[in-house]
Amino acid sequence: MPTSSVAKGMAEDAGALQNERDQLKAELDALKAEHADLQLLYEATIEHGEAVEDQLAENNILLQQTQERLEAELKDAGSYVMSILPAPRAQGPRADWLLVPSTELGGDSFGYHDLDSDHFAIYLIDVCGHGVGAALLSVSIINVLRSCALPDTDFSNPSEVLFKLNNAFPMERQNNMFFTIWYGVYKRSTGMLAYASGGHPAAVLLRKGEDGNVQTSFIGSDEGMVIGAIGDMVFEQDEVRMQSGDRLLVLSDGTYEVEGVDSAVLTLEGLAEEARAASGPVAGHIYDWLKRLSGQAELPDDYTMIELAF
Repeated sequence: MPTSSVAKGMAEDAGALQNERDQLKAELDALKAEHADLQLLYEATIEHGEAVEDQLAENNILLQQTQERLEAELKDAGSYVMSILPAPRAQGPRADWLLVPSTELGGDSFGYHDLDSDHFAIYLIDVCGHGVGAALLSVSIINVLRSCALPDTDFSNPSEVLFKLNNAFPMERQNNMFFTIWYGVYKRSTGMLAYASGGHPAAVLLRKGEDGNVQTSFIGSDEGMVIGAIGDMVFEQDEVRMQSGDRLLVLSDGTYEVEGVDSAVLTLEGLAEEARAASGPVAGHIYDWLKRLSGQAELPDDYTMIELAF
């Protein structure tokens, strides 16, 4: 092969090799550029992730602080609700009580006080639900009753009191919340207890019979209409003569609507039977009994019971 032809072939091979090198270099440069972009993206992602983590940590701190503030406010509200309850009484009639809300704020509340030298009012309310709304409504009602703040109302007449309460607290103006109530007035001069109920459980009367055994009966009925559902409702009133030594338990449904370990729900009759066996304060006896019966450390509903001794 002529020398010129060999040289020409070598030049062509060199050119082809250079083109291949140039192409590889271009591809390598492109890969380096892509790698640099990916590195920047990775660094940005890491930086963003750290920023997100910092923001989440800050939000968690704020959330915890808010939770602590709410818990403190609920505790203060619960303390206020308890502070407006009456002190136990030592005479005329004697009174003791136990209220254990199922949450920080419940819907149960009660009161008793002298209307005058001859009339003594007793009342217990149960607002539907739990929480701030139920507690606010409960406190409003108790303050109305405690201060006798229903206009043109004879507070010694239970039927009239329930009628006026029903019209003063309609459900549509109370965020669709209603309440039940047992309201009684004891007249010292006659020994008569007048009472009426708005959808509330009956009170339990404990009375010793001639044989010395304690007998139970029920004062009132939960068959009446709840308060706030229908305007201008008339609530029936009845009365019973109290005897020396009688004890009266005014209570909420949370004192007996408890499911036992056998899945059976306790009844008011079952509570009354157990109350007969109490040797000391009935409210505490029944509360401890319910916890044993249910196998739970806390009851599912507010537990409220007033024990009055005549």
